[in-house]
Amino acid sequence: MPDKEFQQLLGEIGVQVRTIRTSRGLSQEALAFDADIDRTYVSQIERARINPSLFVLHKIAKALGVSARVLLQVDRAE
Repeated sequence: MPDKEFQQLLGEIGVQVRTIRTSRGLSQEALAFDADIDRTYVSQIERARINPSLFVLHKIAKALGVSARVLLQVDRAE
């Protein structure tokens, strides 16, 4: 079971994906099609239910027109 900090990171990445996706006017289905992944996988990422691989994040970022670094740029107040 992932620790609390890791789970928070997954949640923040999911928020980044959802925020960028909706700002581009894309549905989960459209993003999944463009990234060549399953729509339910996009949903699970956005809800922090799974730990996507770096390769999957790269595919999503490419489909969104951003770099993978953007998806990993989360607000970490420490």
